[in-house]
Amino acid sequence: MRDAYDFSNGVKNPYAKQPKATVTIRLDKATVDYFKGLSEQVNMPYQTLINLYLADCAAKKIKPSVAWG
Repeated sequence: MRDAYDFSNGVKNPYAKQPKATVTIRLDKATVDYFKGLSEQVNMPYQTLINLYLADCAAKKIKPSVAWG
């Protein structure tokens, strides 16, 4: 092996996954319970399901219909 390698002309791997951001979010217990139950049915982590749902909403540019007051 060499002592040093030159990566100045390196190219990022286009097939590598984009890194995910770590966030803290407060969710209702019923919402978390829903996704946890669904995760058992589809054999997938509930955080992944929540991410997939939110990503789908973002891709479709869905806006929530909420009435504050």
